Amino acid sequence: MFKISEIKELIKLLDQTSVHELEIENEGCRIAIRKPGKTEVFNVQTSAAPLTYPAPAAVAAPSEAVTAAAEPQPEKKEEQAGLVRIVSPMVGTFYSAPSPESPPYVKVGDKINEKTVVCILEAMKLMNELEAEVKGEIVEVLATNGQLVEFGQPLFLVKPE
Repeated sequence: MFKISEIKELIKLLDQTSVHELEIENEGCRIAIRKPGKTEVFNVQTSAAPLTYPAPAAVAAPSEAVTAAAEPQPEKKEEQAGLVRIVSPMVGTFYSAPSPESPPYVKVGDKINEKTVVCILEAMKLMNELEAEVKGEIVEVLATNGQLVEFGQPLFLVKPE
């Protein structure tokens, strides 16, 4: 139960602040004090932490050299003919090794089989080992360590046996 003197003190304190509304419950007694005028309502959710993403790098205007490099090269397509792409099965962070001190799972020139682990993809704090599912030789590693990769993004090029 609130005393009248306590209620008067709360009203004085409310008048001296920018707070527009105050609700207090004590021993089964509830009191609500509101300032006259406009009150603002704020909905605050605290059940989930906000998602944060790294800011994208600034993009410069394309120059002729950059534009020419972006166009598909016929030679490159001929070289890649017959190569198998190992693609990311999920959105996540690409890691080429099990730990920062360890050597990468695979590098260019390595022979692999269907069960060879080629990288780790971290998604939602879970580490997922990605197996090659193809027998052959690593021709190119297309992702860099720590890079965010998309679903279906090519990670490796393999020359199948």
